[in-house]
Amino acid sequence: MLVARAAFPKGSLAMSVRDQLGEVFADERFAAAFGVRGAPATSPGVLALVTALQYAEGLTDRQAAQMVVRAIDWKYCLGLELTDTGFDYSVLSKFRARLVEHGLERAAFDLLLQVLKDKGLIGAGGKARTDSTHVISAVRDLNRLELAGETVRAAVEVLAVAAAGWLATVIDIPEWNQRYGARVDSWRLPTSRTKRDRLAQVYGADAVRLLEAVWSPSAPAWLVELPAIETLRRMLVQNYQISADTRGRQVIKMRQADDDGLPPARHRITSPYDLDTRWAAKGEDLFWNGYKVHLTETCHADDDPPGAGTPAPPNLIINVATTGSTVPDVKATTPIHAALAASGLLPARHYLDAGYPCAETINTAADTYGVTMVTPASRDTSAQARAGTGFAKDAFTIDWATRQVTCPQGNTSGNWNPVSQHGTDAIVITFPTGACHPCPARTQCTASKRGRRHLTLRPQELHEALARNRADQARKTWQDDYALRAGVESTIHQAIAITGIRHARYRGLPKTRLQHAFSAIALNLTRIDAWWNDQPLDRTRTSHLARLDYTLAA
Repeated sequence: MLVARAAFPKGSLAMSVRDQLGEVFADERFAAAFGVRGAPATSPGVLALVTALQYAEGLTDRQAAQMVVRAIDWKYCLGLELTDTGFDYSVLSKFRARLVEHGLERAAFDLLLQVLKDKGLIGAGGKARTDSTHVISAVRDLNRLELAGETVRAAVEVLAVAAAGWLATVIDIPEWNQRYGARVDSWRLPTSRTKRDRLAQVYGADAVRLLEAVWSPSAPAWLVELPAIETLRRMLVQNYQISADTRGRQVIKMRQADDDGLPPARHRITSPYDLDTRWAAKGEDLFWNGYKVHLTETCHADDDPPGAGTPAPPNLIINVATTGSTVPDVKATTPIHAALAASGLLPARHYLDAGYPCAETINTAADTYGVTMVTPASRDTSAQARAGTGFAKDAFTIDWATRQVTCPQGNTSGNWNPVSQHGTDAIVITFPTGACHPCPARTQCTASKRGRRHLTLRPQELHEALARNRADQARKTWQDDYALRAGVESTIHQAIAITGIRHARYRGLPKTRLQHAFSAIALNLTRIDAWWNDQPLDRTRTSHLARLDYTLAA
């Protein structure tokens, strides 16, 4: 301790963690990932803390293992003797693999949350905000032609190790080595469409030949259980069409999206080395192959009353959720609330952007979790509401008890039909033709060829929840309050800058979840350390020219 104090008189992040939080990661929480026999393992609590510091300082496994040996403040944080020689850097990757194998990706993050709760830095109630960002996978982007070739190559590589003698009897090794010996991305693909189509047929024919050989009675039965073989089969089904010509000959051709159709993006594999990553798009200019991460942090407005004699705690991440790239934000809303409820950290008010709400999530958040979602709900999509003229839905009076709707002209609906539209409960309201045809406001109300108005409503609870939310959005006080959500954008930026959360370090969704959990830990430790040392938040960057403009305008 004295050596560490002498070397770091002002302290460091690692020393502050030890002084303020003590032993954050108890070994018992990770016991399920380790056996009871064999030589004693390195303390999993120590490995978890090393991983957290590694993420906070942006180190590789080798660099982190070296820091355990030579960094005095790290030894102090880890509670190690000065003579401790540390461990081999490969222990860190094995530790992560154990956590993923036993479903403990969030274990360290949950332990930190409990410590922060005990310290009074976080808790239920208050305010929180959530946003998502895209995550680029750790594998190379492949077009469908490259995917076909690389998937065949990956299967051949596995078979060359697992069943070399059998493989030599079913394929021409020199010919296939010339085609698949090097990675597909190591040489330039043909530029002409004809040659590319021919190469796609070759890849498809090779895939079919290999699968037929694997499934033949003479092949070892266990070959079909190899993951690379199943991946090859999935690639072939998703990207190729196999048929027969008029002479009965087999025809193999790559599917075309416009002619033959392709599976939905959420099902279509994009790499033989990461079966969880998917292509996704957001807007017109963002396309990526990877995942999506949702960060939820505590927050408070500048005018929120502080605690009794204590400064407001820092904004800390209380939940991190990693999903596939094709999962829309609205599908993550309820799982985020469920995770916050399990941690005992449900906020009273939850600030989110327009991607997260729908009638169901707003209603579930309020009724099941007691959370008020401060978020812009979807607008009325009727033609009248979009045009800003005529009678939108809110101009009609709904009597839920009698199942009747009255229009602004005093006419009542004729039919009230509960239906299911794309798996969603709805109510279709139809006004009688006899009431709509002679109505003087008919042209303002409907453009239907039959000349009568139709309304589609959600069930009462959902309809009223949306109506309340839409009414709130029009108020200036709501808009001022909602401005608090924008601060989460800086959290996304900080996570990218400090921990590199934008790029996946590992392959597969479980390992990426582990990465994001430790990224959240690192971000929390960085923020707490700044708060402990009274380090103020950085000001928003403003150029000298902008300041001069503000001065002259004033």
